[in-house]
Amino acid sequence: MTSQFEVLTELQQLDKMPSLERLRAAQKRRTQQLKRWAVYEKEMQSKKRKNEKRRGIVNHRNSAAGHKRVSFATNVALLEASARNDLDEVRYLLKNSVNPDLCNEDGLTAMHQCCIDNYEDMVRLLLGRGANVNAQDNELWTPLHAAATCGHNGLVKILIQHGADLLAVNSDGNMPYDLCEDDPTLDIIETAMANRGITQEMINETRAAVERKMLEDIQNILLNGEDLNQHDLHGVTLLHIAAANGYMQSVELLLERGARIDLRDSDGWQPLHAAACWGQMYVADLLVSHGASLNTKTYMEETPIDLCEDEEFRNHLLDLKHKHDIILKSQLKHKTSLCRRTSSTGSLKWSGELVFQTDTTCVAKNMKRRLLYGEEGERKKRRRRGSLIRKTVIL
Repeated sequence: MTSQFEVLTELQQLDKMPSLERLRAAQKRRTQQLKRWAVYEKEMQSKKRKNEKRRGIVNHRNSAAGHKRVSFATNVALLEASARNDLDEVRYLLKNSVNPDLCNEDGLTAMHQCCIDNYEDMVRLLLGRGANVNAQDNELWTPLHAAATCGHNGLVKILIQHGADLLAVNSDGNMPYDLCEDDPTLDIIETAMANRGITQEMINETRAAVERKMLEDIQNILLNGEDLNQHDLHGVTLLHIAAANGYMQSVELLLERGARIDLRDSDGWQPLHAAACWGQMYVADLLVSHGASLNTKTYMEETPIDLCEDEEFRNHLLDLKHKHDIILKSQLKHKTSLCRRTSSTGSLKWSGELVFQTDTTCVAKNMKRRLLYGEEGERKKRRRRGSLIRKTVIL
């Protein structure tokens, strides 16, 4: 059992984590609780059966007395038995025509769970009964993504032997080899990729296919005259998705056609928060240049800079914020000066406001060009990368 001191320590650590990390920690703790409860429930049932035998109570008498057995949905039973690594129970369920690819509300199958927990025998059993080696959860993670992330080399080999897709792309834009944190796991996957004749061109083409699909969806929306600012049940818009994934062409098209940069999802995130969280520097620059604020806070009081985990990118955003503040101060100073000049000529007040609008626009553009991009307009290039879970699945 977790001590009170350990709980307090964990809570203090959680307070310092970004929203996404807190969510993952909560999910992990919930999974552990369910496992402990399942073990406890099994022990209690075992004790109950033993006590009934001692008292000479026969099961059919209970039935005659009107006692009812509690039954669970087959997907719950399969996932729970898999999480306990109960081979006999899973074998019994599969023998009774239970689908091995049943999943929970997150799209997680028994295969996914066993690849997280490193249950090799269970994975072999599931695959032998027809489980889909390339099953995808709601965030497009396959069992191989899970095994590669956890560094379970034995499972990685088993999955590859059963035809796991080495180029499967999850909603973060990551392939299994992108998620390897240790060299042995990476060597296994890269060797398999070489044996299958996978080239860098094939990798690039597969990655680009997802963004191309999103561009096609956006263009179809425009052709049908639909709203680009439509959102899903969680308030996520197309611009949120494109920003989180670093899809520059999609972001540019959306902004060009009037997509709003200030819409929030159910956590209070604007597209700039998503770009900052997942290290999309180009997208962040573009959003800021279109008026997105680096001071905007989520419902958890987090600015885009607070959500940025990459130190280099964080420093870039801080520098961008500093330069943007200089521009705003300059605009405010210029506006005050013009107001003083026009206030003494009442008959020219309207035309004075018009001059101010034109003048400040020129000043703002010139200063922004010099401060943000330098005299030659050069931007720093950065390799596109992904991270673990996106908040949404591409439409």
